[in-house]
Amino acid sequence: MATSSGKSKSPAVELEIDDKVVRISNPDRIYFPETGATKLDLVEYYLSVGDGIVNALYERPCMLHRFPTGLSGEKVHQKRVPNGAPPWLNTVRVHFPRYNRNADELCVTELAHVIWAVQMSTVEFHPWNTHSAAVEFPDEWRIDLDPMPDCSFDRVRRVAHVAHEVLDDLGAIGWPKTSGGKGLHIYVRIAPDYGFKDVRRAALAFAREVERRAPSEVTTTWWRKDRDPAALFVDYNQNARDHTIASAYSVRGNPRGTVSTPIAWDEIDDADPQDFTMQTVPARFAELGDLHAGMDDAVFDISRLLEWAERDETEGVTDPGGDD
Repeated sequence: MATSSGKSKSPAVELEIDDKVVRISNPDRIYFPETGATKLDLVEYYLSVGDGIVNALYERPCMLHRFPTGLSGEKVHQKRVPNGAPPWLNTVRVHFPRYNRNADELCVTELAHVIWAVQMSTVEFHPWNTHSAAVEFPDEWRIDLDPMPDCSFDRVRRVAHVAHEVLDDLGAIGWPKTSGGKGLHIYVRIAPDYGFKDVRRAALAFAREVERRAPSEVTTTWWRKDRDPAALFVDYNQNARDHTIASAYSVRGNPRGTVSTPIAWDEIDDADPQDFTMQTVPARFAELGDLHAGMDDAVFDISRLLEWAERDETEGVTDPGGDD
């Protein structure tokens, strides 16, 4: 239930979400210039996909991409929950060895946490691939199909099918989603038995196998300047520590408000990422529910991928670089 309060031109709105109340200030501020969507429209979008966004973020450290004055203004990458946050907000402390610092990051366990973040001008949610109970041990392997500037989406589709074939050969279940941009992401639930370095090694071994099967379309070349501008880069480094990508159901910070949206494998050939927006995804979610809901029941053991990594390393195929 929403009620208005205050006497400003754009009065605040108070939302009752379960047993919490979240006050939305400046609800009529336009965040998305192309569509005219406001801050309150963004709130209502996240309410409409509540189960999906909570499932995607559940108990994960989460970096927030904030736009305090809308997309036309400054973008803030916020790791630390600010002072003055409500006492019911859930956080998790993470350590950053490079700077020898800690940060208390948002750790969503209920929808009110998401809406509080939107009140704080968050548009995008970027969770870690770990849970709060084991921050150093990923339980989510992320396959990022990242097209170079001249790479067509038809090529992205073809490579997605190759990735699917490799996953089938491994006995792993992949859960695809649009990136909200020009690429695709595939998530695989894994047992939290390995640290970031090993998960990244496994991801690199997988990327190289995809490249072997589609050498004219895929690259694992590390340095961007050395890549074919029409190739698709399988970005294994998204599995490095403190690397994050937009969650399922996260709106992206672009003028149209596209959404990183779970899709079925049989949709890939026809899906256009630009069709999944704040305006269209709520009806889709109401009809289909959360297509990633079964991920926790499909846990994959990456030990075979680590065998592939060891094979590659024995043959002298070394890690080209990046963060470990």
